[in-house]
Amino acid sequence: MPDWETENGFSGIVCGVDEAGRGPWVGPVVAGAVVFLTREVAPFLLQNLNDSKKLSAKKREKLYALLLNEAEQGNICYGIGLASAAEIDEHNILQATFLAMRRAVEQLSPKPQYALIDGNRLPADFPCQTSCYIGGDTRSYSIAAASIIAKVYRDNLMKDLAQQYPQYGFEKNAGYGTKEHIEALRKYGVTPEHRRSYKPIKELLFNNT
Repeated sequence: MPDWETENGFSGIVCGVDEAGRGPWVGPVVAGAVVFLTREVAPFLLQNLNDSKKLSAKKREKLYALLLNEAEQGNICYGIGLASAAEIDEHNILQATFLAMRRAVEQLSPKPQYALIDGNRLPADFPCQTSCYIGGDTRSYSIAAASIIAKVYRDNLMKDLAQQYPQYGFEKNAGYGTKEHIEALRKYGVTPEHRRSYKPIKELLFNNT
């Protein structure tokens, strides 16, 4: 479970950064960045923060609402950054993820001196110093909070996208290559929100030319 140990290794303002949506075939990749301005936050929040993938959708949404409430009270600040499907196709998913992370951190006020990034790769040209942590969302409260912000925000985006493209089941599959999604692609084709550089989409486009 996360704690403050990672944050305690740094002085100054420290943010946690994580992303959601590298694997799906459609939609943006989303990054969250979170700074705890005080550690005096709702006990339930700290007791339940974890890697967003290890939480149920219901619990993620509850923690997301708590995080937004703490932000309204001035206890945390957060930023959300996106890189579109077109940017993923242009730059590749890793560089697009770093772009989304930069955009998320640039939204933070006050500006952090350090960013704790989930994963094993460090972005170049970042607005502050960076350190990366494999499994960081299970180690650091800040990264865990960022993972929840990114995941719930992206899931909500995909629900909105499902209103525009109801045949694909985006509200359920979040853009991943489920059976329903694949069948819809074969029947209705590729939407403007699909990532054309991803192999299954690229193959489908090639076979339909």
